This record gives sequence, C-alpha cells and structure tokens, in this order.
Amino acid sequence: MTSRTDQLPADGVPANDDPAALREHHHADVSGGRLRAAVFGAMDGLVTNTALVAGVGGGGAAPRTIVLSGVAGLVAGAISMALGEYTSVKTQNEQLDLEVAKERRELERHPEEELAELVAMLRVRGVEEGLAREVAVQLSRDPEVALRLHVVAELGLSPEDEPSPRTAAVSSFLTFSLGAVLPLLPYLFGLSLLWVALLCGGIGLVAAGALSSRFTPRPWWYAGLRQLLFGAVAAGATYAIGAAIGVTAA
Repeated sequence: MTSRTDQLPADGVPANDDPAALREHHHADVSGGRLRAAVFGAMDGLVTNTALVAGVGGGGAAPRTIVLSGVAGLVAGAISMALGEYTSVKTQNEQLDLEVAKERRELERHPEEELAELVAMLRVRGVEEGLAREVAVQLSRDPEVALRLHVVAELGLSPEDEPSPRTAAVSSFLTFSLGAVLPLLPYLFGLSLLWVALLCGGIGLVAAGALSSRFTPRPWWYAGLRQLLFGAVAAGATYAIGAAIGVTAA
C-alpha cells in the first residue's frame, strides 16, 4: 500500500497531475467596493429610517406624516449615500493612481535604490540575502511587475483591484433604499401601528447583521443581535426626543 508521502517527489512539491496540486480555493472580495457599500448601505438605511419613524411616531404624528417623513428620509438618504460612496471611492482611486505614478517615476529615475528597496522587502519576509537579491533582479526585469510589487508592499493596495465608484454608488443607493423601506411597510399597507413598524425594522436589522456574518468570523446570531442593539439605541433615543417634543408642542 502506497502512502501519501511516498507519492511526493523529493522536493516535497506535488506533481502537476496530482489532484491536490490542482485544487483551487477562493477568497471573498475584500477590496472595499461593492460588498462594503452594500452592507453599509443596508445597515444605514435600516437604522436611519427605523429611528426616523420612531422619532416622528413618538411625537404623536399622524400616519400620513410618518409616511411622508419616512419616504423623504429614504430618498434623501439613498442619494446622499450614493454620492458619498461615489466620491469616497473615486477619491481613493485617484489617490492610488497618484501614488502609482510617483512610484513609476522613482523606478525610472532611481532603479538601483528601488532594487535595494525590493531586496529589503523580501528580506523582511524571511528570504535570505543572496536569494532575495536574485529574486529582486529577476522580478525587476519587468517594470510593471516591479511597480506592482512596490505599490502593494508600500501602500497595501493593488492598482489592479481598484473598486468601481459607480458600482459602489449603485449598490449603496439600492441597499439603503431596501433597508429604509422596511419600517415603512406597515404604513404603506394600511397597518398604522408604530410597534409593527419598529418590529419590521428590527427584523430587518437582525437579517442584515446575520447576512453580513457570512463574510466575517462572527456567528450569525452575534452579528444580528449586535445590529439590532445599534438600531434599538438609535430608535430609543429618537423616540424619547420625539415624545418630549410632541408633549411640549401639545
């Protein structure tokens, strides 16, 4: 019977026809574009409009006023989120492009210094001096490869992984709108009860938090309850303010 170890070559690296060598694994996109905008948009929409409905409802406003306030908050918040995400991601990309151009000029003007810098980067990662210089020289033969290595090592970002400002803006707009509409659903369907609206908002908060846990090591119930707590604090504060102002106004 042949063991798994016996099937490996002397260098310990599996042969190309070994299924284990061909096995692939995938990682989630953590570059900060679509996922970040979608999660942040949904959470913000839920917290914002649940708190808004709680505040206006706590002040004793009529159902029509609550709906008007909620829809206005949805539209204004969604546009604000979309524009904010677009500007933020666009600015980040422009800053990265500027740093890439700066690094490109350094590679052209001071190749020896940049080569020594690349050797130092490899040495910090545990590569021996001689091998580090050999690898650095080989990699530096392609200016674009050298540029990408310097940028990733120094900035922690890859020029090839720039998030799309448009994608971030659209994701943020849609998910904010989806989150913000949940606490309004009872009123839109004729059920003018504040506690039902807050219940819908709470369910949405738990669901959004649970979904976000798929991309984190946190259990779904922890993420869901944490988001519910955040929303409850915001809604409780605005309800108390709305009740105080409503009573005073009366």
